[in-house]
Amino acid sequence: MSDQNMPAYARVFTSNLSLNLRHNPVAFISLAIFLLLFLLALFAPLIAPYNPFDTTQIDILDSELPPFWAEQSDPSFLFGTDGQGRDMWSIMLYGLRLSLMIGIGAVVVQTLLGVSIGLISGYVGGRLDSLLMRLADIQLSFSTLMVAIVFLAVTQVVGGRAFFAQYAPVLLITIIGLAEWPQYARTVRATVLAEKQKEYVDAARIMGFGPLRIMVRHILPNSLSSIFVISTIQIANAIIAEASLSFLGLGMPIAYPSLGSLISSGFDYLFSGSWWITTLPAALLVVLILVVNLLGDWLRDTIGPRILQGAR
Repeated sequence: MSDQNMPAYARVFTSNLSLNLRHNPVAFISLAIFLLLFLLALFAPLIAPYNPFDTTQIDILDSELPPFWAEQSDPSFLFGTDGQGRDMWSIMLYGLRLSLMIGIGAVVVQTLLGVSIGLISGYVGGRLDSLLMRLADIQLSFSTLMVAIVFLAVTQVVGGRAFFAQYAPVLLITIIGLAEWPQYARTVRATVLAEKQKEYVDAARIMGFGPLRIMVRHILPNSLSSIFVISTIQIANAIIAEASLSFLGLGMPIAYPSLGSLISSGFDYLFSGSWWITTLPAALLVVLILVVNLLGDWLRDTIGPRILQGAR
């Protein structure tokens, strides 16, 4: 059976990328763990034994109960409870959900903005290219955390804490996304500069296709591999940025915490004996960041050589 007649799932299973994944234990295990965490976050309302945001299911008398393997634990709370009496397993699932949502959402913003700017800059060239790349250089001179801290602090002062708490996920996605777009713009621009000199682009111009169609339908597909590699790494960076901001008190409010907020809220209990309140969310965050980074490194090593070879 030819490749064209094979079902889509069969072509994916027999592709070089899939074969490489199955022969790379580290990448395979990392992908399995990431998919497990993603499914746990996606179905958190169904998996979590308690709703940590429902006050009727929270009893302050159950606060600071240890995990099941420690003395004085309660079988009803597998990984213990936090200082407010919320089930740690349930609130970690919801926190994981928020962290992944913000990380993936920020990468979507980065991708849309950076790819658009990179396509326009590389295809149009001239003064517009110089202006956009100087803006990218200026943006890169500031760290993501510094930009986010300034904007989030100003937002809390101007809009108030109630406004910030209500729109915290949208604000975090937008600000982290706006702070990291140059990574995509510079990569896509380099691809466009190499591709627009090739014969198929000249043929498209002769056929009367407009610049927008040429950029989106013909040049952009040749950048997808590099965009995919960057996106995998940027998801980890966005999650780290959100966790850092939440730990500093500029991220998700404690009423609707992400993993970073859980680590921050449990830090005060670390030396009082209730170590699990901050340690367990921190361990989950470390595992999440580790597997995403390992997947990103594997993709860079697997797809990267083909990207470089195609650019020659």
